[in-house]
Amino acid sequence: MIFLDNVSKIYSETATALKGITLRIKPKEFVSLVGPSGSGKTTLFKLLIREEDPSEGKIFFEDVDITGMAAKDLPYLRRRVGRVFQDYRLLPMKNTFENVAFAMEAAGKTKEEIEHDVPQVLELVGLADKSNNFPHELSGGESQRVAIARALVNRPDVILADEPTGNLDPTNTWDIIRLLEKINELGTTVMLATHDKEVIDSLGRRVVALEKGEVIRDEKKGKYEE
Repeated sequence: MIFLDNVSKIYSETATALKGITLRIKPKEFVSLVGPSGSGKTTLFKLLIREEDPSEGKIFFEDVDITGMAAKDLPYLRRRVGRVFQDYRLLPMKNTFENVAFAMEAAGKTKEEIEHDVPQVLELVGLADKSNNFPHELSGGESQRVAIARALVNRPDVILADEPTGNLDPTNTWDIIRLLEKINELGTTVMLATHDKEVIDSLGRRVVALEKGEVIRDEKKGKYEE
């Protein structure tokens, strides 16, 4: 599904974020990216949605070289990739339903589609009863569920989750991880970037370890190693 072919991202002579990355992600995989801050995880995610361009190499989404994709085609790519962040990024003046609906509005969906799909995805993430709540009325775990619902509502092929449990307590952390596993079981590819050793060790899934912009380890059932 995703193939990075000898990809590098060089910001300056003294700042190389990624160096010679070759990586293949299969459809419906659950892959964890691990590594210290500055190892290149977030940069890799930015390249996958063409928020930034690689300095060298090519990136393929299915059989399409997205490094050569025209600007007019980027919205189509980005609708196929949902993103979840550590800090939720909810719109404070919109309630739960409206925050999720906003992603559909941006994708040009109709009012009928929105009214049909948003309740379904809120049910999936366990927030059907929080539809009218505003972000300040939600817990951290609930806010992250809204963010996941927003990432899911346009039915992406891939979810990129960048430290999604970084601001959560252990109980909410496990709720979010279980939700990501459920989403993966329903057929969506999940790429999870995290520092959480306990989460990685319990998942028993593929682990790709980055250090100083290079892949130093890629294991089918990996552990978090210091």
